[in-house]
Amino acid sequence: MTAPAPTTLRLRRERVPAVLVLEDGRTFHGQAYGAVGETFGEAVFNTGMSGYQETLTDPSYHRQVVVMTAPQVGNTGWNDEDDESRRIWVAGFVVRDPARVPSNWRSLRPLDEELTTQGVVGISGIDTRALTRHLRERGAMRVGIFSGPALADEQALLARVLQAPEMKGADLCAEVATTEPYVVPAVGEKRFTVAAVDLGIKAMTPQRMAERGIEVHVLPADSTVEDIYAVNPDGVFFSNGPGDPATADHQVAVMQGVLERKTPLFGICFGNQILGRALGFGTYKLKYGHRGINQPVQDRTTGKVEVTAHNHGFAVNAPLDRVSDTPYGRAEVSHVCLNDDVVEGLQCLDTPAFSVQYHPEAAAGPHDAAYLFDRFVDLMAGAPAARTTAGS
Repeated sequence: MTAPAPTTLRLRRERVPAVLVLEDGRTFHGQAYGAVGETFGEAVFNTGMSGYQETLTDPSYHRQVVVMTAPQVGNTGWNDEDDESRRIWVAGFVVRDPARVPSNWRSLRPLDEELTTQGVVGISGIDTRALTRHLRERGAMRVGIFSGPALADEQALLARVLQAPEMKGADLCAEVATTEPYVVPAVGEKRFTVAAVDLGIKAMTPQRMAERGIEVHVLPADSTVEDIYAVNPDGVFFSNGPGDPATADHQVAVMQGVLERKTPLFGICFGNQILGRALGFGTYKLKYGHRGINQPVQDRTTGKVEVTAHNHGFAVNAPLDRVSDTPYGRAEVSHVCLNDDVVEGLQCLDTPAFSVQYHPEAAAGPHDAAYLFDRFVDLMAGAPAARTTAGS
């Protein structure tokens, strides 16, 4: 018997009924997209018009069900060059209108085929505008997607959603980080060595550093201060990652060890929240978070407004109207979101350390924030040549 053509298989999958069940009881009916089965996570929405491959493979989306606000998704298919990590990390994927046929010279296969191959359960054909408005009004919440044999009475499905773990209090960075150190060599002449603590790092981040002559030693999330200084770094970097920063006590203590030694330090996203905690500030969960590639942020040190790429559901609680005294000297909020005044960056004034809440590597997004890697280079260039060792 001749095997059905891939297009036929996709059309058949589109006819498999699926339902999305939110923890407050609201439901959306559609068709299976990607793998058939069930999945659970936190429902969040992404406002990017492009870059779905980078979104799907961003480890920061671990245990989240991503709703794409763009009406049609999958137009450029899937390639093997744009992945930000070794696999898809989203718990589920929600789209309104899947592209029937991808059209891009780099495409190797359709998006839904890759979702199926990697076992990612999704749903299509629902009103993603209504779902997004619901999440904006009620906040991000637990959700389940069910299709095929997983379908059942909606009250039974709701009960299963309510049994799923919440994102608040979730300790997830070790689940997505590397378990073994590895090195990304500098492009061209090597200028600096950076120890990068992987909390869910995206591949483009060490690449952006390598382009600036930095040899990047990527270390596991549970690395110690001794592990960091064993590579004799000129600078230390803390990456993006998933979960609640309130659970990152180990990483906070390690960062405090770096701050004590006054080694140039840069953090993004989760790394920004860890710097906030290391300085003595609190963190909190946003109602629905910032996720997309069109978020306006002002660099308060220059007054410049940047269009930036975001993926965060937690934020730092630091005062916007004054310089704060911390155990490591003075610190201030360096960047702020112009939509809602959320803290988007921190800068230490007496210690060579700074961070931002968004993603300056922006592989599929704006490059307005690329200067932050240059700022990190300048910080290392101005630091003393001799590095303080962990044992001194």
